Amino acid sequence: MKRRLPLLTEHAMFRAFLLMVLLGLGQHSLAENMIVVSKSRQELIVFQDQKVIKQYRIAYGKGGKGSKRFSGDKKTPDGIYRIIDFKDNSQFHLFMQLDYPNMNDAWHGYHNQLISAMEFKSIALANKTGEIPPQDTPLGGYIGIHGLGDMNNEKLKIHNRHNWTNGCIALTNEEIIDLAKFVSIGTKVVIRE
Repeated sequence: MKRRLPLLTEHAMFRAFLLMVLLGLGQHSLAENMIVVSKSRQELIVFQDQKVIKQYRIAYGKGGKGSKRFSGDKKTPDGIYRIIDFKDNSQFHLFMQLDYPNMNDAWHGYHNQLISAMEFKSIALANKTGEIPPQDTPLGGYIGIHGLGDMNNEKLKIHNRHNWTNGCIALTNEEIIDLAKFVSIGTKVVIRE
């Protein structure tokens, strides 16, 4: 069993988290593109100046409804993330890595004794400095938006009929290349049920 911090420290950490979220919301202009992913509608929408400029059909985690909570649950997380890295040599054609786990994920993991205080602090520091959070905690990692990789008709059929990923958001290779024209490091990605 993981050691828990005293309740006073937990409340202080939660207040610090809320402050970071509130301060972070005011830092971005409305002109910045933003992605909104609706898992229930299986769509990814790109907004610019609060107007829809692109829409794509997606597949997401085969773990089903609900937010990602731990490594291996094969669920796609719900929350507010940012694109933190691009990997064009990915097995899935192009991989846009998100800053998962974020502070909300870390708080949930810590509060439910999935991660230690040290892991919580490491995730918090990475989120504060814009670095890639630790990807090897019990919360999992390597969550992003990607293509299909080597394309064939069978893969395309699976993509069009099923949520097949291990927690990521998938588009076709053509669509992920198109999406890359509208995003950059730091683009906000809101994922919701």
